Amino acid sequence: MERVRDLPVFDAAAADESALRGGALHVKDTGFPWQEEANVYIAGHRLGYPRTRSFLVFWDLNKLRRGDGVVLEDSGGTRYVYRVFDRLVVPPDRVSATEPMEGRNIVSLQTCTLPDYRERLIVRAELARTVEPTEGRGPRAEKS
Repeated sequence: MERVRDLPVFDAAAADESALRGGALHVKDTGFPWQEEANVYIAGHRLGYPRTRSFLVFWDLNKLRRGDGVVLEDSGGTRYVYRVFDRLVVPPDRVSATEPMEGRNIVSLQTCTLPDYRERLIVRAELARTVEPTEGRGPRAEKS
């Protein structure tokens, strides 16, 4: 998953192919990391398109396991550290996967399944802590 470091994530409709070609897609009208209860739903191509930011973005999403970390960073430099708690495979029309889970702040990462791309692999992680940026290059201030 190192290839997703500094990957742009565009806020767009789920079917916006141009956003997916440019990196990953935050599905419009789903949550954001700074909300108390949210499902931050991010989709990315498994293979993508060579010579674009989409190429192999979520190629190895299936390797994430319970307890693994997922880090999102907003434009202000705040980092949201999540821990994987669930993996599921659903049909592409299962929109309920984008809905929030009561009382939780989660991120859902979605890509196609192999070998036929007919279903969607979703890895879910729950917010464990928030790391605020500090001025200069000193350490970051953490919030649990």
